[in-house]
Amino acid sequence: MALSNNSIRILVAVLTIPLILLVSYLGGYFFFIFVLGIALLSFFELHQIALKKRIFTNLILGLAAVCIILINKLHPFADDYSLVLLFTVILTAVELFRNKGSAITNLGTTFLGIFYIGFFAGSLILVREFYPPVDGLYIRGGLIIISIFASIWVCDSAAYWGGTSFGKHKLYPRVSPSKSWEGAVFGFIFAIITMICAKLIILDFLSWQTIISFGIIVGLFGQIGDLIESLIKRDAGVKDSSNYIPGHGGIFDRFDSLLYSAPFVYLYLKYFGT
Repeated sequence: MALSNNSIRILVAVLTIPLILLVSYLGGYFFFIFVLGIALLSFFELHQIALKKRIFTNLILGLAAVCIILINKLHPFADDYSLVLLFTVILTAVELFRNKGSAITNLGTTFLGIFYIGFFAGSLILVREFYPPVDGLYIRGGLIIISIFASIWVCDSAAYWGGTSFGKHKLYPRVSPSKSWEGAVFGFIFAIITMICAKLIILDFLSWQTIISFGIIVGLFGQIGDLIESLIKRDAGVKDSSNYIPGHGGIFDRFDSLLYSAPFVYLYLKYFGT
């Protein structure tokens, strides 16, 4: 008997969520490999989406650039400005010899993938490693990442339920016809509630101001990230970024909210403290 799509979604979630939480807690190379996998596969999916528009991203150099960015976040060896200069020089020079499609759109989409996926994924590593371990045991950065994951998952579910049950006003029909303002509000509120629960359970070392700010970031920018990825897919006429995750679509589909929220979480930690 074949499983329904909803059954497959639930089964995949049950199998993968514990693994995601484990690598988030362990950090180090475990989390690095996890984030690297998300970033590389998301870039490849963006490359595949772009091909639908006859845009030829530089896949090899793009993947290499993403790897370099992430390695640099875990073990810094250069500042971001130097990396941007390096990538720009190499990619523009190589494009001279490719003679495939439009140079402008090829370069633009390649740079989009490097900056949007590479640097945003790098922010996840910065958040995870923001707090050094206390006696090798108290992994604060891991607890923050776990809480952000939980807030995003609850936000998505609440937005879906709220939109299905009460949705009457379209949020952004040009990009995502099924999403409603009512669903977005539900997602926003429950993202904050989830972070409040995390404060009471595992994030007692963060201030209430930081907790509420994290909830707002996830509830607002997480949903914006989802809309941006939907915009990219709709422009190319595709429903999912890939079918790598049975019942869930692609890697980019599943982690778009996380990628877009991560830089804001890191910037908040860096400039406004805890």
